[in-house]
Amino acid sequence: MKSEQELEELLKSCRKGLRSSQDQLYKLYFGYAMGICLRYSNHREEAVEIVNDGFMKVFNNLDKYTFGKSFKGWMRRIMVNASIDYYRKNEKHYHSLDIAYANYQETEETALEMLSAQEIIDAIQKLPSSYRVVFNLFAIEGYKHEEIAAELKISVGTSKSNLSIARDKLRKILNQNQQQLIPKTNG
Repeated sequence: MKSEQELEELLKSCRKGLRSSQDQLYKLYFGYAMGICLRYSNHREEAVEIVNDGFMKVFNNLDKYTFGKSFKGWMRRIMVNASIDYYRKNEKHYHSLDIAYANYQETEETALEMLSAQEIIDAIQKLPSSYRVVFNLFAIEGYKHEEIAAELKISVGTSKSNLSIARDKLRKILNQNQQQLIPKTNG
């Protein structure tokens, strides 16, 4: 990891448009950006596309970054917004409620300690886009329903409904994954 001074020098070089510096910044923060964008995407290739769009925004807006503030925090916001932009551009029609899951069904809670981070990311990626985006924005990024509704151009009620359905679907996915890990016996 670079010191604050080294990062500042790298960012100044990037502001000047030096490709080698931009390449260095991209390589340095690619993993961090992927970690954010994977939660919003259907698969890895889509996440890479979002990361690349996000880095273009980073490079085009570096003059708006204030030295001394958290670069990772600033970049995180750009990657989340790039994910939202990708969602809006490619999957607008997923805003509506999935009728098949309109009736809430109780499911047994699964202990999160038994799951790896990759299992959780994989489960989140299995959610339909509209539910995945709302879940990530609310549960991981800390947005309020009013903010989510404004960002995605949906109603507050739809945001709350999508979150509830996302949680239900996620429980079911995680429970199914855990059931597959339990050895079956021929009693």
